[in-house]
Amino acid sequence: MSSIGPIIQMIALYAIPIIFAITFHEAAHGYAAKYFGDNTADREGRISLNPLRHIDLIGTIAVPLGIIVVGKLFGASLPMFGWAKPVPVNFNNLRNPKRNMLWVAAAGPAANLLMAMGWAAVMVFAQFVPPNIYSVPMFGMAIMGLTFNVILMVLNLLPIPPLDGGRIAISLLPMAMARRFIALERYGVIILMFLIFAPSALNIPPVFARVLNAVSETVTRLILSIFVIR
Repeated sequence: MSSIGPIIQMIALYAIPIIFAITFHEAAHGYAAKYFGDNTADREGRISLNPLRHIDLIGTIAVPLGIIVVGKLFGASLPMFGWAKPVPVNFNNLRNPKRNMLWVAAAGPAANLLMAMGWAAVMVFAQFVPPNIYSVPMFGMAIMGLTFNVILMVLNLLPIPPLDGGRIAISLLPMAMARRFIALERYGVIILMFLIFAPSALNIPPVFARVLNAVSETVTRLILSIFVIR
C-alpha cells in the first residue's frame, strides 16, 4: 500500500498539465487551420479547449499513466509523452496548401511553448510564496507542466511525418522531394516507437533519449532564464 500511495499522488498531480498540454496542442492546429481556410475541425467541433473533445484513451491517458507507473515501480527512465485525437485538417482546403501547412503544423509546438512559459510563471509564484498545502503541490504540478510541454514540443518538431516537424519539412522542401518525404508517413509512428522503446528492449545505449533530454533541458533552462530562475 505504501508503494501505491505515492503513485496515486503523482498521477493526481500530473493529470492536469499532461491533459491540457496535449489538448491545447491539438486545438491550436484547428485554430490555425481555420485561419488559413480549412473549416474541417470547426465543423467537427474540434476547435475547442474542452479536453473531453480531444482526449484519446490510449495516448492521453493509458500511455502517460503507464510511463508514470513503470518509472515509479521499476525506476525506468522513459521519456514522458502522449497524444490526443488528431485534429482533422484537409490541407487541400488551405488557401496555399504547401505554404500554409507550415503554420498549421507549427501551431501545436507553439502552443506547448506558450504553456511551458505559463507553467514557469506558476513555478515563480509557487516558489516565492510561503510554503503551504497549496503552493507545494502547485510547484510540483508546474514542474511537470513545464517539463511535459517542452518534451512534447521537441518531440513534435522531429522531422518525421506525421509529426509536426515532418509537416514543416514537407512544406519547406521542393515539391519533388516533398512527395518522396511524404512516403515516410506510413512508417513514422513505427520509427518513433523504435527510437523511444528499442534501447530498453534491446539493452542498447539510449542515444535518442539522451539527445531528447539534452535538447529539452536546454530549452527548459532558456525558458526559466526569462524568469531569472537558475
